Amino acid sequence: MLSLFSFSNVDLDGVGFQIPYADKLTHFVFYMVFGFLGSLFVRERTRGAVNIQKATKIMVVSAIAYGMLVEVLQYAFTTDRMAEWADVVANSLGAFAGIGLIRWIFSKEKPLKWKF
Repeated sequence: MLSLFSFSNVDLDGVGFQIPYADKLTHFVFYMVFGFLGSLFVRERTRGAVNIQKATKIMVVSAIAYGMLVEVLQYAFTTDRMAEWADVVANSLGAFAGIGLIRWIFSKEKPLKWKF
């Protein structure tokens, strides 16, 4: 729901610095966390029946589809928010970074294991 609300009235000028493309960076970070934690969630929820490669594939597709859905909803149902392809790209890159991070962690010589 927060993706459909506008935060344009929030004044950050008093902070003293500007971050260029901060909204794209935020999209990237949120979807990286989404992909990372979502993969762990799928793995935990299935009690290890889904291997980490399949869990990451499920999450990257889910994250990209969700990001696109939010952009379509912003375009269709809001007047003060804009749908942007750059947001979809930032979301997708973040999701890939999150699953890349989780695959890197699980590719170690002694990867994290689930014990049931």
